[in-house]
Amino acid sequence: MKNNELETKTELQEESLLKSTVGRRSFLQYAGASAAALALVAAGCRKDRNFTDPMAGVTLDFKDDFGVLNYAYALEQLEAAFYIQVANSNPSGFTTAQKAYFQDVQFHEIAHREFFKKALGTAAIGSLEVNFSAVDFTSGASVLATAKTFEDLGVAAYNGAGVRLKETAYLVLAGQIVSVEARHAAYVRDQISNGTFADLGTLSAFGAVDANGLDGALTPDKVLPLAAPFIKTKINVVNL
Repeated sequence: MKNNELETKTELQEESLLKSTVGRRSFLQYAGASAAALALVAAGCRKDRNFTDPMAGVTLDFKDDFGVLNYAYALEQLEAAFYIQVANSNPSGFTTAQKAYFQDVQFHEIAHREFFKKALGTAAIGSLEVNFSAVDFTSGASVLATAKTFEDLGVAAYNGAGVRLKETAYLVLAGQIVSVEARHAAYVRDQISNGTFADLGTLSAFGAVDANGLDGALTPDKVLPLAAPFIKTKINVVNL
């Protein structure tokens, strides 16, 4: 089967999964986020921006909210691709409950990704090509370690980018999503070592809970290099 046929088949499968499952299992009911979605769609229609150059990757322009939203969209693309592959693999040592959990999380991340894609409209960057060569999807330990990296990084990324958003509706939306990412992070940590779901006390690249009980926050210039090993597409950053 040719590559374009495979891509089309994958897209159709994802769309089918999203339509059949997001409604009953996803954290994010589209109806509940309708106000923010309408605001994003309306803004996207007013600004026809071409962020994508096939020869040079994608560009994140942080001069306004669209750059921040596309930044979140890029990270959600990465997470969705990872969890789709996990859900279609059979990691050794995974219990039935763990398999069910990762099935659910793939729907969460597909919902995140598709929400941003639809809401941004013509302002959305293109699809990213991922690189998971360092991940052993047959190993439960490898999958959990990578999931921990993505979830901790995702939480820190949303926390660090929120200050750049000017529209209140977008900030509220980011807060709704980061709270779900934090739930994912807590679960994954507990699967690796029971009782460590809230343990960010050890300093890491992703920050740590401080004396005030606040979670880690990383600015985009710190997040993107940490995500880069998992992304083949070149990401250009301006106005950061």
